[in-house]
Amino acid sequence: MKQFSITIAGGGSTFTPGIILMLLENLDRFPIKEIKLYDNDEERQGTVAGACRILLKEKAPQINFVETIDPEEAFSNIDFVMAHIRVGKYAMREKDEKIPLKHGVVGQETCGPGGIAYGMRSIGPVIELVDYMEKYSPNAWFLNYSNPAAIVAEATRRLRPNSKILNICDMPIGIEELMAASIGLSSRKEMEVRYYGLNHFGWWFDIRDKQGNDLMPKIREHVSKHGYVTADESKQHSDASWNSTFAKAKDVQALDPMTVPNTYLKYYFYPDYVVEQSNPEYTRANEVMDGREKFVFGECQKIIDNQTAEGTELEIDEHASYIVDLARAIAYNSKERMLLIVENNGAISNFEPTAMVEIPCLVGSQGPEPLAMGEIPRFQKGLMEQQVAVEKLVVEAWVEKSYQKLWQALTLSKIAPSAKVAKDLLDDLYEANKAYWPELS
Repeated sequence: MKQFSITIAGGGSTFTPGIILMLLENLDRFPIKEIKLYDNDEERQGTVAGACRILLKEKAPQINFVETIDPEEAFSNIDFVMAHIRVGKYAMREKDEKIPLKHGVVGQETCGPGGIAYGMRSIGPVIELVDYMEKYSPNAWFLNYSNPAAIVAEATRRLRPNSKILNICDMPIGIEELMAASIGLSSRKEMEVRYYGLNHFGWWFDIRDKQGNDLMPKIREHVSKHGYVTADESKQHSDASWNSTFAKAKDVQALDPMTVPNTYLKYYFYPDYVVEQSNPEYTRANEVMDGREKFVFGECQKIIDNQTAEGTELEIDEHASYIVDLARAIAYNSKERMLLIVENNGAISNFEPTAMVEIPCLVGSQGPEPLAMGEIPRFQKGLMEQQVAVEKLVVEAWVEKSYQKLWQALTLSKIAPSAKVAKDLLDDLYEANKAYWPELS
């Protein structure tokens, strides 16, 4: 079997060690000859890379390991880029969450004003990474799971329409694992799903087992009573804020009991509840910085200090196994069925053709083949049309450096209560993001 060369863009991420452990766990399915870490923050990447080098030496010494801040070295002679960058790191995420809350508006990293701010930071750097790949490894594939995926996907559609980019999100995958557990299945892979929406903004409307038996009645019943909280505690998130989100899914589902929803819809349907439950002094970003970030960097430093990964508490990121599934589908033309963010182009027959929708696709060596999802109901269609307009306006604002279009995007967002609040928010977010956004006029 061919061995593949991979660049992980965002090498200093807290998720990188778990992804590398996951890749090592799957070498029999996806052989690797080289892993390169690339980041523009040399110091932060150095800690993660130092630990990963020891992990690889102990578990798979045959794999060549490179850490670099040089684009030519990072992107030459590779087969895949796995991109999970966070522009501005958690410090800017904290502002994305706290500035809206100051105005009484939902503060969330991918939804509403926070997501728009993050999107404006992310577009340029993601396009830069795509251009590096195309310059140094024109036959490689760019697997993007950087947030906010909806805005990034629209930007890549508009600005690099012919590039070999696949946009994917792990949230539906995580929810499907909870669904499977809730009805006694061992894995989401025992289910075949039909789903439509935008990223962090979608609905499952048909779920069957491999024999074609309808699983929706049992899943809908569970969600209507418990949300995505399951009796299997090993499947639940370690952070209370996430488990609250999983529980709230029952209220989100109540709006359309014939489907089951993506958890992020709570931010659009119950923004008043979310603001009420939020602590404007201590948001999810603070939880992550005090929890996951400290833990991962502490474990990495321990590995470096001890010069061994023996006894480390770093864990395989099983949640990220979809990345291997995606890369394998391209490498081996396996036609794996996966949820991807792709140009609609008629897959949802009564929806905007150029919208970047999240739907099931068959993935092979030529990329994704979107599956037809048919017509969607008026309720979801109306919500999606509003949200896709927000995403398109954000990308237009970035391209045109337009303050006006960004104000329109914020005003149109279902999360913003008025044009005045949207303008006040925009001014505060612009001030906070001067080092990252284009200069607007």
